[in-house]
Amino acid sequence: MSLSVNTITPCVVIPCYNHGKTMPAVLERLSPYHLHCFIVDDGSEPETQHRLEDLAKSTPNVTLIRLEHNQGKGGAVMAGMRAAADSGYSHALQVDADGQHCLEDIPLFLAKAQQYPNHLISGRPKYDVSVPKSRLYGRYITHFWVWIETLSLSIKDSMCGFRVYPLAPTQQLLANKEVGRRMDFDIEIMVRLYWQGTESQFVPTKVTYPENGLSHFDALRDNLSISWMHTRLFLGMLPRIPSLLWRKKLWRKKLWGNHRHWSDIQERKGLLGMKFMLAVYRWFGRKPFECLLYPVVGYFWATGGPQRQASRQYLERLKQTLQHKGIAIPQDLNSYRHYLRFGRAMLDKIASWRGDLTWGKEIVFAQGAEQTLLDGDASGKLLLVSHLGDIEVCRAMAQRAGKQTINALVFTEHAQRFKQIIEEVSPQAGINLLPVTDVGADTAILLKEKIDAGEWVAIVGDRIAVNLSRANTQRVVWSQFLGYPAPFPQGPFILASVLRCPVLLIFALRQNNQFKIYCEHFANPLALPRQQREQALQQAVDLYAARLEHYALQSPLDWFNFFDFWQLPSARTHSARKNKE
Repeated sequence: MSLSVNTITPCVVIPCYNHGKTMPAVLERLSPYHLHCFIVDDGSEPETQHRLEDLAKSTPNVTLIRLEHNQGKGGAVMAGMRAAADSGYSHALQVDADGQHCLEDIPLFLAKAQQYPNHLISGRPKYDVSVPKSRLYGRYITHFWVWIETLSLSIKDSMCGFRVYPLAPTQQLLANKEVGRRMDFDIEIMVRLYWQGTESQFVPTKVTYPENGLSHFDALRDNLSISWMHTRLFLGMLPRIPSLLWRKKLWRKKLWGNHRHWSDIQERKGLLGMKFMLAVYRWFGRKPFECLLYPVVGYFWATGGPQRQASRQYLERLKQTLQHKGIAIPQDLNSYRHYLRFGRAMLDKIASWRGDLTWGKEIVFAQGAEQTLLDGDASGKLLLVSHLGDIEVCRAMAQRAGKQTINALVFTEHAQRFKQIIEEVSPQAGINLLPVTDVGADTAILLKEKIDAGEWVAIVGDRIAVNLSRANTQRVVWSQFLGYPAPFPQGPFILASVLRCPVLLIFALRQNNQFKIYCEHFANPLALPRQQREQALQQAVDLYAARLEHYALQSPLDWFNFFDFWQLPSARTHSARKNKE
């Protein structure tokens, strides 16, 4: 099998230190691709030296480079890349000598390199059960620091040694900067290439740790080396903050423009980040997790311009309402603390899903709320919720109600990542996420079946549907919220009338280091008579908006809608274009 490579001239670089036994199999798997291989013997023992000499003599397209003394993986790779560049190759495919990489994916790597010839192409590992758990979780810590050091989430994996280097920018970097020569090499060179302007592209690939495989990773030495490397990179990041933020802003504007509907904004905490936070919480508890929040939140606050602006808009309107009602304005009511509260809410989600929140200590009912919630608990209910507070404590409420199933209807596919993490953390969490893009007949039929079975259905009333911008604006009802008219979706209220079941209004607010659950009767059932439909719908939305405002004034930082809540998407787009003109 040969590879068609028109725009790039690739070769293979293999650092080898005492992997003489595995090298024949690696070369055999490489042979179908007819790529010249530079094997770098990194000061191996005599047995491996002899094996490599025999392989170099008997195998076509192999050049053996011998380093007199062991220089570490990074030193060996750099020696191989220098030889490749001197031989006229444009790209070097780095492969480990122990056989753990899926070399059958080489065509995917080279195709990506042809598509992005000036980018670093790296594997994004898909591990099987052979991966040591300590190595797996250690990667999450490194990923976290790399995101900080680059002020970007674009680097999906920084430790995989299966990658294609564009030799020109790489050699330029190595000529001007000393890079770690051992296990810190893969991480540091990727970060420094990013600083230099070389983006990374990623190819999913299987990685296997062979049974009885030879590993040169020294837990103490290499972890200390990696820790010192991250310290250097963090300090190197600080003077680069303005350029990194400007670069991120330009990329965002190029990709999206300045204004988007909330449903178009990718959630900035991916599944990997969620798993990392979960690992920190499991290992060390809540306090270390919260210590990590300050730099993380600082990064998102500094880089999230539209979200930061929306936070400030909300807090300003909330302060105006507090002043108008003669209520004291809490101190330090600012957007950074708003972000910090949102970050802490992420831990509360994890604790809730794991069942770590207990009644009477972390969770309490407001006066009369428990009786309202559990009254007639054998019947199905519709729980009208919002993005005010941490409604994830419904997991604990479900247990309180005797393993009650709660079906959470959410208007975005982003919920898939939360569904996956919930299933990993607590399969019996009692929450079933139902992602939808709109509330239609099929949704109503499905939920009616769940209500008739005695289950609960939770739906937010403060987010308009994903496809509203492609529909007409009759799908919203305008109501006063914090002194200004805001669009609320019709769907949840129409759905409530169709289901013909008790409707409860629920808020779970973080107050005095506890969750206090407020529960009110909203309707039983919610009636929308045909002749007075618009009037009845307006009254229902006005009631919801008034209660939302009431509780927002009690817990100002618990509001988690980080977009311009008071405008429709089309209006935001028009406003952005007008400002641009």
